[in-house]
Amino acid sequence: MVGEAAISAWHPEVPGITEVFHAHFLQHAYPVHTHSVWTLLILDDGILRFDLDKHDHGTLRSQVLLLPPHIPHDGRTSTPQGFRKRVIYLAEDAFDANLIGPATDEPNLSDPLLWQRISQLHGVLAQPSESFESEARLALILERVSASLSRTSTAEPPPRGVADDLHDLLDERLTSGLTLEEAAELMKTTSTSLVRSFSKRFGIPPHLYLTGRRVELARELLLAGMPAGAVAAEAGFYDQSHLNRHFKRMLGITPARYARSRR
Repeated sequence: MVGEAAISAWHPEVPGITEVFHAHFLQHAYPVHTHSVWTLLILDDGILRFDLDKHDHGTLRSQVLLLPPHIPHDGRTSTPQGFRKRVIYLAEDAFDANLIGPATDEPNLSDPLLWQRISQLHGVLAQPSESFESEARLALILERVSASLSRTSTAEPPPRGVADDLHDLLDERLTSGLTLEEAAELMKTTSTSLVRSFSKRFGIPPHLYLTGRRVELARELLLAGMPAGAVAAEAGFYDQSHLNRHFKRMLGITPARYARSRR
C-alpha cells in the first residue's frame, strides 16, 4: 500500500447484508483472494481493474460490478487518482448458486437504473433508523440482478473431488487450523496432489484461500465490536503481528484502523 486509504465500514441490521464498505484507494493492489459472500460494487471515481477466474476485467464509473462467492479475484488501481468505491457484501444465499457461472463470465452489469438504486440504498444504509426502507430497496435490487443474470445459461458444475473436500475441511477448521499432511491423510492422497487439485479446481492455493477466509472473519469480528487485540486468536491467526500483516496486505490498513472506521 502506497498512500493513505480512506475507509468506512459497518454491519447494518438489514437481513442479507453482511457488510457495507466505502473506500478511496490511491494506490492499492488486492492480492488474489476469495469471499464466501457476493460483492456488489459501484464506483464513484476512477477505474478498477481486476482478474476474475484468471480473466482480466475493468469496471467503469457507469457499471455495476458483481463478484460471486468462492471465485478467486484480485483488484488494483489503474489511474493516478485511484478509485473510490462503495460495496455491499451480500450473504451467500442472496442469489441462487446457479448464477455464480454467469456472474463469473460477465461480472460487469451496464444498467443505469440498477446503479442508481444501489447508490440510493447506500444513502439509506447510512441511517440506522431506516432499516425497513433498506430492506425494500434491497429486494428490488436483488430481483433486478437475478433477472439479468438468469438470461445467461450456465454449465453444469464439475463433479466433487478431493479439492471440494479440502475446501469444506478448511472452512470447518478455519480457526483451529490443520496441517497439510493431516488433510492429505484424511483424504488418502499426497500433500502435493492435494495442493495441485485444490489450485486447479479453485484457482487459488489452499493457504491463500485459508488466509483470505480468516481475514474475512476478522472483518466480521471487528465490525461486531470485538477489540482489535482479541481478534487475531479468534480468527485463527498465530498472533497480532500475523493478523496485522495479512489484514494490511488485503485492505491497506491495520485492523485497529479498520475498527475505528466502524459506524
